[in-house]
Amino acid sequence: MAVNIYINFDGNCREAVTYYAEIFGTDVPVMMTFGEGPADPAYPMPEEAKGRVMHTALEIAGTLVMFSDTFPGMPLVQGNNINLTVTTDDKGSITVWYDQLKEGGSVEMELAETFFSKWYGSLTDKYGIHWQFSHEEAPSV
Repeated sequence: MAVNIYINFDGNCREAVTYYAEIFGTDVPVMMTFGEGPADPAYPMPEEAKGRVMHTALEIAGTLVMFSDTFPGMPLVQGNNINLTVTTDDKGSITVWYDQLKEGGSVEMELAETFFSKWYGSLTDKYGIHWQFSHEEAPSV
């Protein structure tokens, strides 16, 4: 069993997922559009919906994150309903990812040592997604 993260966008999902794949050094995933789904004559597909992403997924730091665009006209409250937290023992990766995601976004807390983490920071990226980065010591063997 797993808890998955799902993020909705309002027509710019492809752009956002491509951006995240670049930052986290993964391949851009296959993206299924609404137009590629089965046609239903009872509910014709609006032209503006056909190119929107119906589903895609990306692995970020070992976690599967799923994405889609909303159907045209569906309400979307962007960003304030989700917070992605990346926890790793790699301080260098935290710094690189944080610095890239803050471009065009806004910083809530600069990267710094805190009482709960050796290297922690939080920000909202240019797509309105809230991110937290936290350094976690590698387990000793």
